[in-house]
Amino acid sequence: MRMRATSAYRFAIVAALATAFILVWVIGAVGLIGAEGDSADLIYAGVLAVGIVGAIVARLRPRGMARTLLATAITQASVAVIALMAGEHHSPVTSVFEILGSNAFFVALWVGSALLFRAAAREQRSAAGSEGG
Repeated sequence: MRMRATSAYRFAIVAALATAFILVWVIGAVGLIGAEGDSADLIYAGVLAVGIVGAIVARLRPRGMARTLLATAITQASVAVIALMAGEHHSPVTSVFEILGSNAFFVALWVGSALLFRAAAREQRSAAGSEGG
């Protein structure tokens, strides 16, 4: 059976891609940890890798993408913990509040996208159920 792209699925894709774009843009423009170009920002490659590998494994199916984006959100939160444990908040340009706040913003975006994918998975299931009857 071929999957139909629902509005929730389209919004979820846009939200996930926009979040990834904004993350890369912010890191490139000003950096999230430390100053622009700080090597600590390279850890965010792991966040993007979780999203990319998860999308490939899930084959962009809504249920798998919901799990992938939740894992991406958890990875994003882990970055904040790692940065604080590494003492990055002692930098003159980065505070605890900035590290936690900026990463919480991205965690919220990843979770929002995951919830949209979950809604798309429910819509897909209900559509499949109504067609089979």
